[in-house]
Amino acid sequence: MPLPALPAPPAADPPPSARALLAVLRRRLAVFLACAALIPTLAALALHKLPHRYTASGTLIYEPAAFKPRELQSILRAGRITRAVMASQAAVLSGLRLIEPMAERLHLFHDPEFNPALRRPGHLARLLAWARARLAPPAPHAAPAAPIGPGLDPARDQVLLAVQAALTVTPVGESRVLKLSFTARDPVLAAAAVNTLMDIYIRGTLGMKYRAVHKARAWLQARAAALRREVRQSADRIAAFRARAGLVRGVHAGLATEQISHLSATLAQARAALAAAQGKAAAAAGGDAASIAPSVTRLRADQTAMEAQLQSLLTRLGPNHPEVIALRGELAATTRAVAAETARVQAATGAEVAAAAQRVRRLDADLARARRGIDRNARAEIGLRAMERDSAVKRQLLVRILERLQELGQQAAVEEPDAHEVSLALPPTAPSFPRTAPLLAASVAFGLLFGLFVVYLLELTDTTLPGGDAVRLFLRRPCVALIPDLRRRQLGRLRVEDYAALKPLSAFAEQLRGLRAALWLGTLRPRAVAITAARPAEGKTTVAVALGRSACLSGERAILLDCDLRHPSLAGLFGTEGQPGLADFLRGDTPWEAVVRKDPLTSLVYVGAGQGGADGFGLFLSGAMAQLLQRLRAEFDLVLLDTPPALAMSDTRVIARLADATVLCARWRHTPREVALAAIEILEESQAAVVGVALTRVDARGHARAGYADSAMVDPRLNRYVTE
Repeated sequence: MPLPALPAPPAADPPPSARALLAVLRRRLAVFLACAALIPTLAALALHKLPHRYTASGTLIYEPAAFKPRELQSILRAGRITRAVMASQAAVLSGLRLIEPMAERLHLFHDPEFNPALRRPGHLARLLAWARARLAPPAPHAAPAAPIGPGLDPARDQVLLAVQAALTVTPVGESRVLKLSFTARDPVLAAAAVNTLMDIYIRGTLGMKYRAVHKARAWLQARAAALRREVRQSADRIAAFRARAGLVRGVHAGLATEQISHLSATLAQARAALAAAQGKAAAAAGGDAASIAPSVTRLRADQTAMEAQLQSLLTRLGPNHPEVIALRGELAATTRAVAAETARVQAATGAEVAAAAQRVRRLDADLARARRGIDRNARAEIGLRAMERDSAVKRQLLVRILERLQELGQQAAVEEPDAHEVSLALPPTAPSFPRTAPLLAASVAFGLLFGLFVVYLLELTDTTLPGGDAVRLFLRRPCVALIPDLRRRQLGRLRVEDYAALKPLSAFAEQLRGLRAALWLGTLRPRAVAITAARPAEGKTTVAVALGRSACLSGERAILLDCDLRHPSLAGLFGTEGQPGLADFLRGDTPWEAVVRKDPLTSLVYVGAGQGGADGFGLFLSGAMAQLLQRLRAEFDLVLLDTPPALAMSDTRVIARLADATVLCARWRHTPREVALAAIEILEESQAAVVGVALTRVDARGHARAGYADSAMVDPRLNRYVTE
C-alpha cells in the first residue's frame, strides 16, 4: 500500500511565537503551578520555622568639648572631625573592650542565643555525635592540654564574638552622628543592648577625661612641689655665693668703679707731671737751664754784660789795666756762679723726674690692683647672674604650673563627654529577620521563574509524542487515532477492552471508529492489519481488541489473531488459557475449528496464541501462515494481527510484511520518538506498510490544554456528541 505523502520537515525551526510559548505553558501548566507553588510553600515553611530576630537602633552624636588645657592637648585634642575620625569611633564602639562590659551587664554570657555551650543540641547533632562516638576509634588517654594563654577563655571569646556579630555601628553620611543597631531574638534585649553600649561609651569617654585630668593634676602637683624646692635651693645658693664673694648688690660695684676712675685721672696727672719733669731735666741737661731757672738767667745776663764791658775796656784800656783785671775777676766769679747754679738746677730737675716716675709707678700698681679686683668681682657677678636667671625661670615655670592647676580645677568642674545620645533605642515591634513579606514576594517571583525554567527544561528534554503534530513532524506518518485514557471513575467495574463494546457512543469508541475510518478510507482498503508497538505496555492489544469489537458493532466481520507467541494476551482477556491456538494450527496439530472462538460481547472472532515455542519465527515464515491470511481475507472484512513489540522480536517484521497495513501504537507522552522512529524503520526495512500511528492513553483534558491542532478531537466541549 503506498504511503501518504507528507511534507518534509523544515530545515530550521522557526522562532516560537507568543502563542506557541503560551501553548507550551498551557500544556505544562500543572508542572508550572506545582513549581511556582513549591518555592513559596517551602519558603513559608522555612520562615515559619526560622526564629524571629529583632533589630533595635539608636543614634549618638560625636562632638568633643572645646575647653582643653595646653598640657592636656596631646591627650584630649579635639581635632577636625573627618570621615576617618568617625570610622575610628565606630570601630571603638564595636570593639570588644566596650562589648565585654555590655555583655556582663546584660548577662549575655548566660544567654543560649549568644553562648553556644548553653544551647540544646538538635536531633541531627546528637545523631552525628552518637555516630562519631560509635565509629571513631577510641582515643588514647592524653594529658590535659595546657591553657591557650594566661586568662584566655575560648567559650567567653565565642560569646563576645557572637555579640560583636550582632552589633552594627555605621556613621550617618557626612555628619557626626553614629547609628548603632543590635539584633537579638528578644526586642527588649536588642534595645537594652544599644542603650547600654551607648551609655558605656559616653561614660567611658567622660571617665577617660577625668582620668587624664587627674593624672595631669597629680603630675603638675608633683612638679610644682619639686619646683618650689628648687626655687628655695636656688635662693639659698645665691645668698651663699654672694656671701663668699663679698658682693653687695648695687654698692661694691659702684665704689670700685669710682676708685678706678679716680686712679686713672690721678695716674694721667702723674704721667703729665713726669713728662714735664723729664722735659725740664732734658732742657737742663742740654744747657738750657736758663729757660728753666730765673737765677741762671740773671747770672748769665750779668755774665754777658760783664763780657761786653770787658771787651769795651780792653778796647780802651788794654788787657792789663786794673779795671780790666778786676773786671776779669768778677767775670770769672760770675761764670763760676752760672756753672754752680746750672748744676743745682740740673740736680733739682733730676730729683723731680725721679719723684714723678715713682708716683707714676705707684699709681700704676694701684690701678692694676683695682682692676684685678674689678675682674674678680665681674666674674663673680656673671655666675651670680646665671644663678639668678635660673632661679627666675623656675619661678616663672612654677607660676605657670600653678595657673594650669587652677585651670584643671575649673575643667574638672565643667567637663562634658565627647558624645551624647540623639535618640535612644526602643524595642522594635516588627522583626527585622525574617522579613516575611519581601521574602515571600521574592520566593513567589523565584517560584514563577523556577516554574518557567522547569517548563523550559521539560519542553527541551521532552522526546515523547505529545500529539498528532509531533507524529507527523518527527515520524512523518499520519496520526490515525488519539485513543483516550479511561480513568477509574469512568471505567467503574468495566475493563478497558470492554468499554468500547459496552459504550459504543463514548469518545473512546469514537476514536476507534476514527482509526477504522482511516484504514477504510485509504486508496487500497487493507483487510489484514497488523497492530504493533515499539515497546511493551503501549496498549496495542487493547487497541486491537477494541478495534475488532468496534468493527463488529459497525456490521463488519472481523477476526483477531494473537501473534505474540511468547507473551500472549488474548487468552488471558477472554479466559481461555491453556487451550490450543494459532501456533498449534500452524504446526498442523489442531484443526482450524478447534482454535477459533467467539467474543461473548460481540460477533468478533478471535484466535489465541496457543502453545508457543522456539519455532515461532519459522511458523510465521511458513506457507501455512500466508495461506491462512489469504483465506481470512476472503472470509472477513477485517483481519487484525496482534503482534509482539517491533523492537523485541523479529516475528513482527514477518507478520507486518504479510499484512496489508501496519498500525504502530505509541503511548501518549511516554514513548520516545526515537524509539518509535526506530520501530518504523525496522518495519519498513521488512517492506511493511506502516500506514499510521495511533497514540494511546491520551489524557483528554491535558491534551486539550496543550494547544495542539488535534486537541479539539478530545476537547471536553465535544462531550455533547458522545455519551459516556
